Amino acid sequence: MTDSLQIRRLSTTDAGFEAALEALLAHDAGADPAVVSAVQEILDRVRVEGDAAVLDYTRRFDRVQADSMAALELAPERLASARQAIAADRRDALETAAARITRYAERQRLASWSYTEPDGTVLGQRVTALDRVGLYVPGGKAAYPSSVLMNAVPAKVAGVSEVIMVVPAPGGELNELVLAAAAVAGVDRVFTIGGAQAVAALAFGTQTIPAVDKIVGPGNIYVATAKRLVFGTVGIDMVAGPSEILVICDGRTPPEWIAADLFSQAEHDEDAQAILLCPDGAFLDAVVAAMERLLEEMPRADIIRASLAARGALVQVRDLDEAAALANRIAPEHLELSVAEPEALAEKIRHAGAIFLGRYTAESLGDYCAGPNHVLPTARTARFSSPLGVYDFQKRTSLIGCSAEGAAKLGRIASVLARGEGLVAHAVSAELRIPGDEG
Repeated sequence: MTDSLQIRRLSTTDAGFEAALEALLAHDAGADPAVVSAVQEILDRVRVEGDAAVLDYTRRFDRVQADSMAALELAPERLASARQAIAADRRDALETAAARITRYAERQRLASWSYTEPDGTVLGQRVTALDRVGLYVPGGKAAYPSSVLMNAVPAKVAGVSEVIMVVPAPGGELNELVLAAAAVAGVDRVFTIGGAQAVAALAFGTQTIPAVDKIVGPGNIYVATAKRLVFGTVGIDMVAGPSEILVICDGRTPPEWIAADLFSQAEHDEDAQAILLCPDGAFLDAVVAAMERLLEEMPRADIIRASLAARGALVQVRDLDEAAALANRIAPEHLELSVAEPEALAEKIRHAGAIFLGRYTAESLGDYCAGPNHVLPTARTARFSSPLGVYDFQKRTSLIGCSAEGAAKLGRIASVLARGEGLVAHAVSAELRIPGDEG
């Protein structure tokens, strides 16, 4: 006999709704001090010892015996063979997904620009790609080829010269689908290392692994903590929290579809969050019944149950306008608008990592192959941050070129402001370029 499904039922008309909502959204994302201490020790050692420390940690944590870093780097031919060896349907799926992600990413490229003012001064912006990016990919039995595509393809579209992937191989086990995805995405080098030591190697560089400019990709708490601690030495994509989905439904979508959509995020882990907002209480009952039926078919049913019991909710709202207002407060990673007029409702949404429009747009399509990136802001950070994209692998440099006339005009303004701040050298530097003010 299986455990019965447990999930909160809330209504915005309940007296205690506000407190219940805050409790539902509260999540402690702080790192364990013991984890921070352990990770800092690893970072410090890799910074000083380089390859030797990485090899030692790889032997200890991944049970891989290697005498040199060369033994932990995969040749390009190894990736190509994986691409050819996987089943044809999987290879086609990877290549089709990569093509869609590429087409979308190509539209995100930032452009350089400049303009000339009447006095001849040229102002502008130059956009250049990062030189080198590190991509962390979970390894072993875990298979996340989609993460390889979502992180590596935008980097390559941006023009990044070198993408270095690190993937642990516990006990020597590698996932062929992940390696095939690396080949499809154009990853340049792959090292079979993982954990905080891999992040440290990418951030600081070792005798074998060159230091990168930015580290992207998901990992466990040790990897996430390491990324947080090396930020500033290198850039990072984000420190992601548990997966989230918020569904707004008008009660006219098949309840099995909604149940499965909620499951699609709940199955990630026990801390994932799945919430449904709907004005129809009877539909919420139907979704619960659908969940009970479908749950028995889910291999990760225990994880789904735990996630829904701990952080899931079915919320009855007054209407779809109230649902949109709640969505903006929640600022979810994934937002499904399973309603008759999704475009109109989307106009009322300000905060969401990705919006899925209409009944046929399952969130899982975005995870794999729709085209937009699946690396999205979590834990309400969609209020101020954005999905991973080509722009995350580009940087902007300001261009300023003054004519003699422009230098004189701007110099007088700069002189006044600089002297007002007490920075006389700044003022003199500007004044020397003003005709008649050379001193």
